[in-house]
Amino acid sequence: MRDPRLIKLADVLVNYSVGVKPGNLVRITGSPVGMPLITEVYRKVIEAGGHPLVRLSPEELGELFIKYASREQLEYVNPVNTFEYEKVDCSIGLWAEENTRSMSNADPEKMRISQAARKPLMDIFMKRAASKSLRWTGTQYPTQACAQDAEMSLAEYEDFVFGAGLLDQPDPAAAWRKVSEKQQRLADFLNGKSDYRVVAANGTDIRMSVAGMRWINCDGHENFPDGEVFTGPVLDSVNGRVCYSFPAVHHGREVLDAKLTFKDGKVVDASASKGQDFLFKMLDMDGGSRRFGECAMGTNYGIQNYTRNTLFDEKIGGTVHFALGAGYPETGNCNESGLHWDMVVDLRTGGHVEIDGVKFAENGRFLRDGFPNP
Repeated sequence: MRDPRLIKLADVLVNYSVGVKPGNLVRITGSPVGMPLITEVYRKVIEAGGHPLVRLSPEELGELFIKYASREQLEYVNPVNTFEYEKVDCSIGLWAEENTRSMSNADPEKMRISQAARKPLMDIFMKRAASKSLRWTGTQYPTQACAQDAEMSLAEYEDFVFGAGLLDQPDPAAAWRKVSEKQQRLADFLNGKSDYRVVAANGTDIRMSVAGMRWINCDGHENFPDGEVFTGPVLDSVNGRVCYSFPAVHHGREVLDAKLTFKDGKVVDASASKGQDFLFKMLDMDGGSRRFGECAMGTNYGIQNYTRNTLFDEKIGGTVHFALGAGYPETGNCNESGLHWDMVVDLRTGGHVEIDGVKFAENGRFLRDGFPNP
C-alpha cells in the first residue's frame, strides 16, 4: 500500500523544492532501504516531464571502501561522477540509513583522504548551486535506525519527520511560502550589517564579520525540511570560542563536547570528550577545514528535540550552527574545502545573538515582531 505522506513528500520535492521542468535531467540518489520514497520521486519526475537518473548506494559499500581501499583508490575521482556533477539539472538526495553507526570504527585518516579527494566534486556542486544551474534538495526517509537515534519508535519518528516538513498541512508548499515570508524579514534585517556575535550559557562567545556577505532564506528548496537563515563569515574575522551543545555527527562518526577556539579566522585549539582523534583528522583535512564556511540560525520551531541527524538538528528553532569547511559562494564566503561539517549551539538554555551590537535574539526566541517564533 502506498503511504500518502510519501506521495505528498515526493510532490513537494519535485515540484516545489527543485521545480523539475520538462527536459530536466534529474539525479535521484539514495539507499535501497528508501525505495518506497525513491519510487514516488521517480514517478513525480516522470509526471513533470523530467528524465530521472537513479543512483542507488547501499551503505555497506561505504564501509567496505574505507576498510579495503588503497591510497590510490581513496584519492581516485571517478570521471563519470564528475560528468554527472557537471550535467544534471536537478539533484534529489534521499537519506535512509539502516545502521547509522556503520562507520564508527572506520579509519579517520582514510576518511580524511577520501573526503579531501572529493573536493573537486564539491567545488563543482557549490559553484553550480550558486549560479542556479543546479537545483538540489535532500531529505530523510524514516528508518528504524534513525528512529532509534532520535529515541523514538518508527511511528513516532515518521510523524516527526513528516510534521517537520509541514506535510500534515493541506498544502505543504503554501505553508512553506508563509514560512519563507517570516524568514525573509529576518534575512533582510541581517543583510547589510557587519558584526555578528553569539554568546551562550555553555561558554560560547564567538564573533565574526559578515560585512559584504549575503544572508540566505532557506525555505524548503535545498534541504527538506528546512528552516534557517545562513551566511558565511569574512574568512579571517572569526575570533573566540564555540562550545557545541549536542554530539556532532559526521559520516557516522560521533564527536562529544566539541570545543573550538578561533584566532583570526582559524581553529587554533580544539578538544572533545569523545571522537577527538576524528575531530583532529577532519580539522587537518585541507587548507580550508579549520575555517568557518557557514554561520546560521535555526528557525524551525516545529523541531525541538535533538535527533542525531544534522538535517533536523541544525534547524531547531532557538539554536545557531556553524560549519567547518566549505562555504557557499552565493553568500560571498569563498572558503574551499572537502569538508562541510555543521555543529549546533543551543541558545534555549541561555544565550543571545547580536548584530552590530544590537541584541535581536535571546534564550532561543527572536525579539522582533514578524520574525520566526514558536
